[in-house]
Amino acid sequence: MFPRLFHIGSFNLPTYGFLVALGVLLGLWISVRNSEKQGINPDDAWNLGILVVLCGIIGAKVLYIINDWSSYADNWREIFSLSTLQAGGVFSGGLLAALVAAAWYIRKHHMPALGTCDAFSPGLALGHAIGRVGCFAAGCCYGKPTAHFWGVTFTNPLAASLVGTPLNVPLEPTQLFECAVELANFFILMWMLKRRKFEGQVFAAYLMLYGVARYLLEFLRDDPGRGSVFGGFMTGTQLISILLVITGGVIWWLRPELKHVPAQARG
Repeated sequence: MFPRLFHIGSFNLPTYGFLVALGVLLGLWISVRNSEKQGINPDDAWNLGILVVLCGIIGAKVLYIINDWSSYADNWREIFSLSTLQAGGVFSGGLLAALVAAAWYIRKHHMPALGTCDAFSPGLALGHAIGRVGCFAAGCCYGKPTAHFWGVTFTNPLAASLVGTPLNVPLEPTQLFECAVELANFFILMWMLKRRKFEGQVFAAYLMLYGVARYLLEFLRDDPGRGSVFGGFMTGTQLISILLVITGGVIWWLRPELKHVPAQARG
């Protein structure tokens, strides 16, 4: 575990923040390249990507605070504390906020909705995979105690003070599991993008693959901040995962016809 890359005086560079930024930039670059190949105006793709990233970060943090509101209700200033700012947030909240922002921008600029989502899905998966390595370095999003040989033991007191990571106890490496899932998703989705048969096929596959994986990984997670619904029957993140799978399934069932982007829309 390596929460900080380096520090000079009062300045420090968090490993999590660095890797998230790297994932965002690389994922956005891939998304714009894929968009160009689909005939989408690259300027619109860049602007959409930046908007989605900002809204995704805000949405992830907002859902994290909502789910763990009991920790903030009596001390709202804690929302702006270093530990909250360095916490990873809830990815499902970021994904939902990003989808809402994307829907607004795509409609306003007359971009092909599902085709644009297809182009962005592989980059989103890769960026998320890199970000999960940052989670592992920071010690957040940790798993339950385990006796399995793959258990990881965190020992850095800085992570315990910032995000409450249990130290000197073997834990399920949920961050690495999710990283592996998203990396596999990236290659699967890139392969599908070149062979898609209908609008939204790649996006639907992403929603279903990630939704199923995240639902199952929730059983191994042990960090706070994901909430519970239906009297504790499942976490809020699991409910969102189910909705993602249903949405992807509906798109796959409808199989919208492929659209060809007019030449003037390509810039």
